[in-house]
Amino acid sequence: MKIGTVLRELHEAENDLVKNLLTVAERHRVDHDIFHLGRTLAEWSRRHVGEIAAIARKYGEQLDPEPHGELGPVAALREKGSELLGRTPDAGLLMLRDLRDVYLHAAAVLADWEMIGQAAQAIKDEELVSLAHRCQQETTRQMKWANSKIKEASTQVLVA
Repeated sequence: MKIGTVLRELHEAENDLVKNLLTVAERHRVDHDIFHLGRTLAEWSRRHVGEIAAIARKYGEQLDPEPHGELGPVAALREKGSELLGRTPDAGLLMLRDLRDVYLHAAAVLADWEMIGQAAQAIKDEELVSLAHRCQQETTRQMKWANSKIKEASTQVLVA
């Protein structure tokens, strides 16, 4: 079985999504919706990392249950930069690029969850089926959030 390999890759992708979401939240702190919801959505992926690590043991993988995508001292600098940059046109373009990156990364994570879910159904691992289903729903919401923020900001940023 190759499920362990895909779980390892998914673990890494969820770690990266944690980092992406936290980076966007910190970088665009002046937008309270992005800051607060971005952090909440990062928490979902942080939880996914731990859950993947727990179930991956059944498939021969030893994964760290703690996300390694956490932000360190650089986050404070990014936060200050966000406050100084404010809502300038360059900040808007940067925000759109960051949101696009989150959207694309969440889409990749969603595809991984789909593969895991299909494999789990095939081998009748109900615990993994349940985890994949719940995480697919949350990852879909992460993607939809990024897409809706892109829709919300694109006209103003690109036309103004």
